[in-house]
Amino acid sequence: MKPIRTLAVSLLAVALVGWFLRHANLSEVWQEMRAADRPLLIWGTLLFVPMMAMRAIRWKYLMAPIGPVRIRNAWRTTMIGFAASNVLPARLGEVLRPYLLAKAEGLSATSTFATIVVERLLDGLAVLALLALYLAGVTGPRPQTAVMATVAVSSGVTAVAILLLLVGMAALSARPERVGQFVHSTERVLPPRFAKSLARLAETFSHGLGVARAPRLLLVSMAWTLALWVTIALQTWMVSQAFGIAMTVGGSFLQQALLVIGIAMPTPGGVGGFHEAYRIGATTFFGASNDAAIGAALTLHAISFIPTTLLGGIFMLQDGLNMGRLRRLADEGATVEP
Repeated sequence: MKPIRTLAVSLLAVALVGWFLRHANLSEVWQEMRAADRPLLIWGTLLFVPMMAMRAIRWKYLMAPIGPVRIRNAWRTTMIGFAASNVLPARLGEVLRPYLLAKAEGLSATSTFATIVVERLLDGLAVLALLALYLAGVTGPRPQTAVMATVAVSSGVTAVAILLLLVGMAALSARPERVGQFVHSTERVLPPRFAKSLARLAETFSHGLGVARAPRLLLVSMAWTLALWVTIALQTWMVSQAFGIAMTVGGSFLQQALLVIGIAMPTPGGVGGFHEAYRIGATTFFGASNDAAIGAALTLHAISFIPTTLLGGIFMLQDGLNMGRLRRLADEGATVEP
């Protein structure tokens, strides 16, 4: 099935890129890219350093209920994981980085993977919180269109769903052993050995959700998450400004919400989905020309992903990791015992 999955992801990436470029005048796009403000692009590129540092610091707090984690290891495995996701399909780096951190720190891989789930929920809340500020007019004027009402309603529903999931995680993490016992009761319908393994997995995973019932740790993690996404939005704003796109800092909160949807596509590095999401946002809400939006999307993707991939690649080489071993480690991480 793996060759079929790889082929499907590759076809999806090609289709998305083709759709993104369907009305592009490539010579005009190149001119837009050549004329972009270089200092703004340089500053935007350099933001990847604090962004990745914030991810590592936040991860340390999310991991606190499981065990102590060194920032250095959190930083390196985060870089490797993101680099792997940029070049491998199906975002395998999201499985790889908790597995590598767990091995480096001698902790449970299953519990560590659970923190990635919490991390993604906090990311969603932060993006929606910043979007809410923009929709409420706190960050400045916004377009008065029917689309905005739809965005507001769908964002509110999503935020409520995320909060309910966090509450559910807090409940699960309060009694991990009971979760294990409940899952173990499935031996009535499942093979006993499989039910026992599943119960141990569920108990260990629930333990990894411990930050959900630690208010101080959760608040600190959320503060770092908000700082991270403000920085990501600032990078989006800088690139947009470099291309002369009339996007305010507050407007970048809307744009990054669209980019989060685009990057959810299971292509390596969000190729295609990321680009089209930016193009739609820039042309629909900020009056950008199609060619300027395409040039800005290509540039933003490059400065967001190339530095991370290069530095993560250096860490991989230092650790003796190649593409084949990364795939094997990701597969191990997906099936690892608690």
